Amino acid sequence: MAIYALGDLIPQIDPTAFVHPDAVVIGAVLIGPLASIWPGTVLRGDNSRIVVGAETSIQDGAVLHCTAELETIVGERCVVGHLAHLEGCHVSDDALIGSGAVVLHRAVVHSWALVGAGAVVPNDFDVPTGALAIGIPAKLRLGAADRALISDSAAHYVEKCRRYRAEMRRID
Repeated sequence: MAIYALGDLIPQIDPTAFVHPDAVVIGAVLIGPLASIWPGTVLRGDNSRIVVGAETSIQDGAVLHCTAELETIVGERCVVGHLAHLEGCHVSDDALIGSGAVVLHRAVVHSWALVGAGAVVPNDFDVPTGALAIGIPAKLRLGAADRALISDSAAHYVEKCRRYRAEMRRID
């Protein structure tokens, strides 16, 4: 695995988490129990902290970064889709960030909210509980998020975390 300290900033990874060998984790990064970090993902905590909560999946190619003033926090049981970019934002428990979405500085995605694939959530934007944010820049559809989709997606990746920790092996 490409896990790096940066000076005194040392990643803290729960032993039950799965970090794919082709992911990169640098600096002040905290990864919780049964979280999964997939191939090509970059978590770069070089300015402040990045937190990935328990049972959260950060999927292939996603980039999580922070600023000197702003941490990037992703709660428990979240799914961050393929190629998403999160920086200096807060994603609450049980939220879903779609593939290719961007969530920027001081934005907050509340529990049971969904950011659609390819959406751009701009600085200081608030995605309320149960809302669907879609488009560039994101617009809200209140009460449109699908709780079952969010819950099922998170649970699916917890099972993948367990399977990959137990069964994955390099054969070349």
